[in-house]
Amino acid sequence: MSAFDPSIHLPDDLLDRIRERAPLHDRDNTFPRQDLDELRDAGYLSILVPAERGGAGLGLAEAAVLQQRLATAAPATALAINMHLVWTGVAKVFSDRGVPGLEFVQDGAVAGEVFAFGISEGGNDLVLFGSDTDAVPTGDGGYAFTGTKIFTSLAPVWTRLGLHGLDTTSEDAPKLVFAFVERSDAVVTSDDWDTLGMRGTQSRTTRLVGAIADAAHVVRRIDAGPNPDPIMFGIFSVFEILLASVYTGIARRALDLAVQTARTRRSKRTGTSYSQDPDIRWRVADMGLAYDALPPQIAALARDVDERADHGARWFTLLSGLKHRAVTTAKHVVDQAMLVAGGGSYFSANELSRLYRDVLAGAFHPSDPESAHSTAATAWLGPVES
Repeated sequence: MSAFDPSIHLPDDLLDRIRERAPLHDRDNTFPRQDLDELRDAGYLSILVPAERGGAGLGLAEAAVLQQRLATAAPATALAINMHLVWTGVAKVFSDRGVPGLEFVQDGAVAGEVFAFGISEGGNDLVLFGSDTDAVPTGDGGYAFTGTKIFTSLAPVWTRLGLHGLDTTSEDAPKLVFAFVERSDAVVTSDDWDTLGMRGTQSRTTRLVGAIADAAHVVRRIDAGPNPDPIMFGIFSVFEILLASVYTGIARRALDLAVQTARTRRSKRTGTSYSQDPDIRWRVADMGLAYDALPPQIAALARDVDERADHGARWFTLLSGLKHRAVTTAKHVVDQAMLVAGGGSYFSANELSRLYRDVLAGAFHPSDPESAHSTAATAWLGPVES
């Protein structure tokens, strides 16, 4: 089997154009529409759709490599596209396991539709396992959703929003309902995204006021709380692996910039390049040692999802641990890169300053550090005794 070549799906010239636009979107706090258009034209939105449905037929392992590559050029673009790829990834998890219900996501991605991720809610630390959004049956198999979602990436451009809400009125309530809604007057997007970093994602707040998901787009209706349903595993696995990929891409770009700077800067004191300075060499080595651990971990766990490995209850600590390590390692690598580059990296025109701000967002994505540690503690020590 030949090695996977990411440049087939994400060519160098496309990557260069995306990298060139990234600082402009960060500066102007705008969504990278041209990035999205070019990625759509390149078939990137359907990389996880099976070939028989018109997609590239890639696995999660290959998509993770591509997202690392995209993040080296524009972390915010990669993070925004991540949320679309989460849904196409969940659709792949379903189809790989013979679970129907998300074929419309695959067909929509091939047609150029953009799927956004509407799960996060302010103050809801249950995340996937609960919702403060009301899901009210419409009587014909559909649902009307009322509530507020935060961090809705792709806010200016999505065509369908995948979300969840809690049905508290049906006879078998409470039930978590996962569904997709289209844009309408019942979906109000706030213009409130003005953040420290990851500005190009435009992850704005979304208010739902009776937004309708028809029966054909109600994907799952399950018990609240931790649940073995494929929707839970699909979202959690694809979300964590692709998030880890974006932040690993940031780490790689910071490492490359540090190496480039070390080779080009020269010391007035010694007359040699900084690449010969023992302290700089140690920092770069430290960055390399940290970064090198991430891609193999991502590849191994993504392959396990693709190949339907059975990690049982270990899945959640493996996935949350991967995301946590990727984010903390990327933060460490960027910190070191700033020190290697020196004071020039503190200026906003320097790419490292943008990476420094972008990498901070990683701590706020599920699983956050508290959740990852709690999951790991339960895996190794058992639950807290009541």
